Amino acid sequence: MLNQTPLWKYVTVIFVLFLCGLYALPNIYGEDHAIQISATRTTVVDQSLQERVEAFLANNQIEVKKIEQEGEQLLIRVFDSDTQLVAREVLDDEFGDGYSVAMNLAPDTPDWLKNLNAEPMKLGLDLRGGVHFLMEVDMKTALEKALDSARSEIQTRLREEGIRYRSVREIGDVLEITFRDPDVLERAQFFLRNNLVEMTYTEIDDLTLRGEYTQVRLKEIQDYAVKQNITIIRNRVNQLGVAEPLVQKQGENRIVVQLPGIQDTARAKEILNATATLEFRLTDEEGDLEGAIRGRIPPRSKLLYSREGRPVLLQGDIMLEGSHIVDANNSMDQNGFPQVNINLDGKGGSLMSRATKNNIGKPMATIFIEFEPTDKVDAEGNTIFEKKEEVINVATIQAHLGSSFVITGLDSPAEARELALLLRAGALIAPIQIVEERTVGPSLGKENIQLGQTAIIYGLIGVLVFMLIYYRAFGIVANIALVTNVVMIIGIMSMIPGATLTLPGMAGIVLTVGMAVDANVLIFERIREEIRDGRSPQQSIHYGYDNAFSTILDANITTFIAGLILFAVGTGPIKGFSITLMIGIVTSMFTAIIVTRVLVNLIWGGRRTQSLAI
Repeated sequence: MLNQTPLWKYVTVIFVLFLCGLYALPNIYGEDHAIQISATRTTVVDQSLQERVEAFLANNQIEVKKIEQEGEQLLIRVFDSDTQLVAREVLDDEFGDGYSVAMNLAPDTPDWLKNLNAEPMKLGLDLRGGVHFLMEVDMKTALEKALDSARSEIQTRLREEGIRYRSVREIGDVLEITFRDPDVLERAQFFLRNNLVEMTYTEIDDLTLRGEYTQVRLKEIQDYAVKQNITIIRNRVNQLGVAEPLVQKQGENRIVVQLPGIQDTARAKEILNATATLEFRLTDEEGDLEGAIRGRIPPRSKLLYSREGRPVLLQGDIMLEGSHIVDANNSMDQNGFPQVNINLDGKGGSLMSRATKNNIGKPMATIFIEFEPTDKVDAEGNTIFEKKEEVINVATIQAHLGSSFVITGLDSPAEARELALLLRAGALIAPIQIVEERTVGPSLGKENIQLGQTAIIYGLIGVLVFMLIYYRAFGIVANIALVTNVVMIIGIMSMIPGATLTLPGMAGIVLTVGMAVDANVLIFERIREEIRDGRSPQQSIHYGYDNAFSTILDANITTFIAGLILFAVGTGPIKGFSITLMIGIVTSMFTAIIVTRVLVNLIWGGRRTQSLAI
């Protein structure tokens, strides 16, 4: 019999609609104004801190909705923005020295939905409010680090090859390699040109060889510094769980960072500006430590201090840099002390293997390095960064190390967690400075949301009324599918981890509402045409859906391809529009072709009817 829907199709439709409706549900609960307290390297967030905060807020007569611990953060939910501002100020005065206190907006999702990993849609900067940073990469430091790495590698390779040199020095943006014998220089030049091809090598005189990067290689270093910093910044913000960022390149050496929902920029700036990395060096056991403390540091050595102020004399050559770290996580050793487990990339594993092979039994120091911005600027107006170095660990090399090893000697689990986070997120190739900062208030975002919702509602009502008047009973079916389509879009947007709803995205939903009925119009008009040709109602329904399908598919595929191209080549608002457009195309085809067919078959299928209300 015509127009009968099999049971599996009913089950499939009900399951899909239920799933999308369930994950769309958190969007109706809204958000709470909240203050977020996070631990720093020397503190932890635990039950005692929560009790201290509760007592402190009660003493200051600040009413809170709820206080809860989420991972490594304490979240204090309040009832309004005025209370949020007051609470943030007093909490920062009381706990700001040891903790990071920031304002945020926290979803008010019920626990039973959270347990199903159901969260509301992430809203873009233009809807939710937040902060916008324009950051500039310090290309001078990027080149200096590349030269320093090249110097270390040239020294190592020449020693391995048995080519004796007097010195390898960095002079501006070039390296000068000095030899004792012209014959040795020629041999070294031949070796370097064939094995270390990133540089060009020219003779200055019979004993000096100059190595400098080509213009192509310099451009590669700059592009890599920007791209790597973009990746690292995105990873840092994601792992902190602060917001879903928009991070993209602008110009030659600048990066745009947008953090929706962040109202306090202090914590975000701290994480984004943190330029942390590690170096591993052998200690200089033959050097005069006391003389170095008094200022007589040996030429190829370096004097640093531990966090406790203990001086450590190190060899000048770097065994390994933190840029080779691909993963780092914190744990406890067998004695219950914090440690960081480190995994290296292939090149890093080879360097560590080569460095420790002949140094088993010797002390190796782990140096933690941070670049912090100062109040000083250079001749070009750029902020000058201060390099801070401290020895966090000196341990004896017990075995021939490779791509995996452990750092111990950390003060607390919180310090191990933060160090692992920074190392896992990556060491910035070069320091960055914030050259522009803008804050978009939540009130403006709220107004944009209200205007967008109004446009969607008016558009939806207009289409519903038109379909109801023009197609009567079949218009009711189309209207049910249209409302279902909007719910499915919201549900799918909420399920996709990286999807963010922006104001252009809301425009995409409005456009989808208008386009969603196109398929139903084609189907219904085809059914009318079949009725005019003398077919029975059941045959008209059957042929109407079957014959209109290819036309609907072709039209939607071409539009989807256009949306895909917009997503691939567009940025920011264009991507937001294309995402909702593509999702709307898929959901509208599902609701217009499958859902309406199920409803039509349920109402009219298998019945002896003489006419259709269409």
